[in-house]
Order: sequence, then structure tokens, then C-alpha cells
Amino acid sequence: MKKWLPILLTGLMAAWFLSTLRTEPDKTFNFTEFGKLPILSSGRVQPMDSLARNSLLQIREKQEANLEPWKGAFGKPHIISATEWLATVMMDSATADQWPVIRVDNQELISLLKLPGKDLAQKQDGKHYSWSQIQPALKALDAETERISKIDASQRNAYEKATIKLRERLWLYVQLKNALQPDGAQNWAQEVADYEKLIPAGVAAAQAEQAGQKYDEAVLKQFAGFVQDFSSMSRFEPPLVIPPQKSGGPRDAWKRSGDVLLDGMKDGAVNPAIHFYAAMINAFQAGNAPEFNRQVAAYRSALAPEFSHELSKARWETFYNHMQPFYNAMVIYILAGVLACVFWFNFSETLRRTAVGLVILALLIHTTGLLFRMVLEGRPPVTNLYSSAIFIGWGACVLGLVLEAFWKNAIGLVVSSVVGFLTLIIAHHLANTGDTMEMMRAVLDTNFWLATHVVVVTLGYASTFVAGFLAIVYIFLGVFTPRLTTRFTPGNTVAATGGAPSPATSSDTFGKSLARMVYGIVCFATLFSFVGTVLGGIWADQSWGRFWGWDPKENGALIIVLWNALILHLRWGGIIRERGLINCAIFGNIVTSWSWFGVNMLGIGLHSYGFMDSAFYWLLAFVASQLGLIVLGCLPLSLWKSFRNQAAPSSHVDGPRTGTPATVAG
Repeated sequence: MKKWLPILLTGLMAAWFLSTLRTEPDKTFNFTEFGKLPILSSGRVQPMDSLARNSLLQIREKQEANLEPWKGAFGKPHIISATEWLATVMMDSATADQWPVIRVDNQELISLLKLPGKDLAQKQDGKHYSWSQIQPALKALDAETERISKIDASQRNAYEKATIKLRERLWLYVQLKNALQPDGAQNWAQEVADYEKLIPAGVAAAQAEQAGQKYDEAVLKQFAGFVQDFSSMSRFEPPLVIPPQKSGGPRDAWKRSGDVLLDGMKDGAVNPAIHFYAAMINAFQAGNAPEFNRQVAAYRSALAPEFSHELSKARWETFYNHMQPFYNAMVIYILAGVLACVFWFNFSETLRRTAVGLVILALLIHTTGLLFRMVLEGRPPVTNLYSSAIFIGWGACVLGLVLEAFWKNAIGLVVSSVVGFLTLIIAHHLANTGDTMEMMRAVLDTNFWLATHVVVVTLGYASTFVAGFLAIVYIFLGVFTPRLTTRFTPGNTVAATGGAPSPATSSDTFGKSLARMVYGIVCFATLFSFVGTVLGGIWADQSWGRFWGWDPKENGALIIVLWNALILHLRWGGIIRERGLINCAIFGNIVTSWSWFGVNMLGIGLHSYGFMDSAFYWLLAFVASQLGLIVLGCLPLSLWKSFRNQAAPSSHVDGPRTGTPATVAG
């Protein structure tokens, strides 16, 4: 049974992942097919499904809508998909306005808006509110927003930041409500038909008025009402849901519904897409699912000849959204990491091989997600902070498996699973800022040298983090467990004396293996960070006309190169030994996190993008944790559990070549 356990468990998790790809058919309204309709938002063509998920992430911080958030974990809350929520907001806003999906979790802000607090008996969880609950306090919110907007963003407190964030969420909600029809429209299909019929007479009346001639006042008044409604729709700048007349046109050829309706005055008719959406709206409001589904299918058929590429892209992106590769990879990384850690306590080769299979499976899913993003974007794997977090996790996982191939002691598996999991968690929180596949900024949207630069330098980031994580493992094993001095060989061979690990005198101890891994990865990191930085200079020379401009991001990349080179020189010169190497590698985490995240928070330079207020405090917490680990690493070896019972520490761990007492820098 032990022989087959790795295959069985890996196969079981693979079957679980494949089962998540299956979609349940819609019982009434075909929201799945509606979610595959192409639109243009965030500068790129995407499906309604992506707009729904990204919008709900920003408004509720979840990719699904819970219409009964006050119910606890053991209740049965009413959960609907993001696409169903979006369809309701666009087509029946009166119903959507009653749903508590807008997150407000700042108590001072809740008091300002006079919103009810947590009261489960009154169906209030104290965090989620509906548009109808917030709307009466919009004037107070607008006044407060205007006051806060005059304060520098870096000086705002938690309440002020929450106020601005809520205003952004409400603005997004209003944009969606006006994407297909004016908010509050009663019979949109009839209104569109009436407007189209009125266009000739309305335009004639408007022209006659301007020329000072006689005109029909009733016609002009009705026509002006339509124009006002359509202009109001466009003023909110909703997503561009109406495609151009022909495929392959410029991005600005896609238009908002309001603009297309106004263009009808010049064309004498309304774009057919407006009629399809209007028919969907009427069927949706009437609860006529068969007619709604028929109109969705008819609209897709109408798009098919000219917009087959957009339809195909929208279909595959919807599949990618449903697949959730990075979330599923996270789940498997967790299981693999647990098994790898348990291996360190019982040295069961079955557990280690099972963890290997699970890490490989998670990496395959991780890679699938990366490839999907690359094909959908038509870009290299790194285009923004979100994608860099995903790619760093992928690179760390690959490096961990390479380490495991040489040292079969589960250390590489722990690196792969933990770093892979942590980077995907970071990416998950970065996704809350909006569309993660948005078009690249003009300053970054260039050629081959950019693609090679971002990939290579990000691999340098990943490898530096891997070296730092290995150093953290070294510290924890040394300070809190006796495992650092355990001699290990594949096949459950553990040297021990009287039930306790023996002193480390050979090259097969955990400590020695970890030190060698750190050294090798630092060499790798030095090469890739240096080459990546040079490639960045070549790209900058071609794109901006200068090789180096002392931009904060450029300086950060240079600091990583210099720090890794310094570690190698200190090691080669005998100034530091095993513990010194470990502490320097941990400090490398601080250097890399600053170059990766910190410089974006300065708000200056050509690379100041992807900033999040909350990330600053997380960065400070991370730096503090790394400094704390360095303090642990500098403790006398007599306080390390792995060396506590030894008469004298091994010279390669802490002592200089002369055998004199170890220095703190050791």
C-alpha cells in the first residue's frame, strides 16, 4: 500500500481539480452564456464574466455574491454567481439595489452613513450593505469625500481611506447600472423603439429650432428627454459594451450604450446590438428565461461572422475564470507542504514521494494558469505586480523541485509549497484592485527587450527569495528543533545515538545541505538579477533613449545585484561562514521586497504603478519579521536546540578558520 500511496493521493487530487472544471448547466436563465459575451473594459476585450468577477472583487472583495451575509458558517446563505449579480445590476437595478453586497467595515464610516451595526436578528452582519441603505447618505458621503480629497493620500487615516474606497465602489456600481440602460428605465425595449422611430422628426425639430423656424414642440421635448437620458448614461463612463461595425478596428471603436444611442441621430438608426440587449433586459425583467436565453444566443450568432476572435477569446477567458488555477494550486501546495514538514519528523520516504507528486501536480496547474494568461493577454508572463507575484511563485516552485532532485530531504519541497502558496496569496490580494489582465501602460508596452528583461529579472527576484526562505528554514530547524544536525541519506537512513540526532560532522546533515542550497541559489540569483538588470538597461535605451536613469526601480534592481555579489565575496573571502551566509540571505529578502514592492510606494519614477495603501503596512511587517529572524540567527549556538548538547560547535557553522570563538557576524 505504501508503494502506491503517492500515486493514489496525487491521482485523487488531480481528479478533484478536473472535477472543478465541470460547470453545472443553468436551470433557468443562461447566465453562463451571457457571461461569455464580449465587451471592452480596462482597455481590453474581455467577457462579461470577467467584468462581473473583477467588479464584485472591488465592491465586495469576493468573486461571488452572498445575498444573506448575516448567516453564519453553519447556515445556508443565498450565494449567486458574479455573472448573475452583474446581469441583475445591469438589467434590473431595482432588485440589485436591495442586495447587501457593498462592503463597509469602518465603524466611523458606518456611523457617518447612519447604517445599522451588526444585528443578526435584523439580518445585518455589520459589514455588507445595499445601495438602497447607503443612498440616503450620499450627500454626506460626497461632502466628506470632497474634504478628504484635499488631503495628501499619504497623510490620510484609516477612516479617510475607507471613505475614498467606498466612494470608488459606489461609483463602479453606478457605472454598471448605466451600462445597458439608464438607471430606472421601465420598458427599455419600447423606449429604444420609440426613440428610433422619433429620430427623423426629432432631428428635424432640433434643426428647425436652431434655424429659428417653426417646429413641433412636443416632438422636440420628447426627443430632448431621450438625449438627456443617453448623455447621462455616458457621463458615468460605464464599460464599452457595444462592438464596432466591423471586427479588428481600433479599441476606441467599441462604444458605450449611451454614445451609440446618441450616434443614432446621425445614422438615422440604432446599432442592432442595442436592440439585442434591450430584448434581453425586457425578458429578464419579465422573468421569461427562454426568451432571455434565445436573445443571448441570437446576439452571439449575430456577432459570430465578424467577431469570431473576440467570441473565442471571451469563451476561453470565461473557462480560465471558472478553472481558478491559482486558487486550486494553492490548495495542493498546502497539502504538499504539510506532508513535506511531517517527513522531517518521521523520515517516511512514502510521505516524501507523495509530496513530490503533489508539488508537481500543483506546478502543472500553476503553469497552466500562466500559459492561459500569456495567450489571453498576448504578453510575456510578467506585466504587472499581480503577474510578477504569480511568476515568482512559479520560479520558486521550479527551483525547489531542482533542489529536491539533488537533496532528497524534502527541503526543496517545503520551498516549493510554502513560497508557491505565499506568493499566490499575495497575488490574490493584489487582484482586489481590479482587472489583473489590463492593458500594459504605455511606458511599459514595448518590445522584445522588455519581455526578456521582466522574465529574467523576476527569476532573479524569485531565486533571491528562495535563498532567503531556505535560510529561514535553517534558523527554525536550528533554534527550535534538533534536526539541523541530523545526518540524512535517502532511504530512511538517519544517524542517531541513543535516540537523539548525532553531531554534524559529515556533508549529509540538514544544516550542511541547507547551507549548500543557499550558496547555490545565491549564485543563481546573482547571475539572473545582473543579466535582467542589463537587459532592462538595453530596453530603456531603446524605449526612452537612455541606458540608466537612476530611477527608484532601477536602483532597487541594482541593490539586489550588489547584495548578492556581496554575499558571495564575503563567503569566498572567509569573512562569513555558514551562519553568516544564512543571515545575509535573510536580509536579501528585505532587499528584494523593497525592490519588488517598496519602490512602487514612493509614487515617483517611471515604474511607480501597482500601489496599494495596505501593502505598505504589510511590507513593514515583513521587514520586521525578517529582522527578528536575523536576531534569532545571531543568538549564541548554546541557545540553539540543534547544538545545545554539543561540547563545541562545528567550525563550519560558526567559527572562523583559526578556531577562535565565533563572532556575532559569524
